[in-house]
Amino acid sequence: MKKTILKNLTAIATVLAVTTVMSCKEKTEKKSENATPAVEQTTQTTQDQFGGIALYTLRDDMGKDVAGTLEEVAKAGYQNLEAAGYKDGMYYGMAPEEFKQLAESKGLNLISTHQSSATLDNADKEIADAKAAGFKYFVIPIPPMGHFKFDSKTQTMGMDPDLDFVVDFLNTVGEKCADAGLQLLYHNHDFEFMPNENNIVPIKYFLENTDPKYVNFQMDLFWVTKTGADPVAYFEEYPGRFKLWHVKDMDDEGKFAPVGEGTIDFGRILAKKEQSGMEYYMVEQDMTFDQTPIEAINVSHKGLEEIGFK
Repeated sequence: MKKTILKNLTAIATVLAVTTVMSCKEKTEKKSENATPAVEQTTQTTQDQFGGIALYTLRDDMGKDVAGTLEEVAKAGYQNLEAAGYKDGMYYGMAPEEFKQLAESKGLNLISTHQSSATLDNADKEIADAKAAGFKYFVIPIPPMGHFKFDSKTQTMGMDPDLDFVVDFLNTVGEKCADAGLQLLYHNHDFEFMPNENNIVPIKYFLENTDPKYVNFQMDLFWVTKTGADPVAYFEEYPGRFKLWHVKDMDDEGKFAPVGEGTIDFGRILAKKEQSGMEYYMVEQDMTFDQTPIEAINVSHKGLEEIGFK
């Protein structure tokens, strides 16, 4: 009798052991099965990220919550960043290295930075900070050192006629940037594409009198189109000089609009990207009107994909 009971107990123990092993195995297999799609999803998300965003669009959000705003940028599908928040040696209130680390933690690349405060006196410091943050392009967004003009009554921008000062400034700072491993670009608005009081078109003067080895350009497609000029014609006349683009659309009233919801023929322009020299592009929308900036950049990212930007 004892032998029978012992035999039965042994059998039960064996069954329990086998069942436990099988159960663990099944759990492991299920866990493994569940892990595979997660990895694939992460890879797919990374593959789906493309295009750049000019953080000027999100300037108010960046002023409130830098980390949270960058998270929203990544969720919208963007991959590259252009900063517009440098002050007193810091980017959005953070040391250059700290800002770089935060951006990278969100899977974002720092490509370009608008340095509107750059002067001949502080250029070395600002270039060093841009380099420390990991930027590739040092962008002068307006004529420097008091040469930019803004009429608050008419809400129009302009510059004084001393174009040689700007040319000398760009060549000088451009050489400093090159020595530091950065590329200097000049960003346009509308007034550079219109004849000044001396009947000179400033952008043409800059293109023809700056050294391409040290100075190139970021073309803002909205402002060029606003003046009635043709971006493609400039690519053809000055090939290879427009390394970055600002991509923003224009509605029927001539106002800023999300990419793909306006009147600019981006397909025609995009077809000439190699001739232009374009290496990166940044979505920008100065004003988003009835949309929040986050809503607008999400709409623009979908528009980029439909147009064929990648």
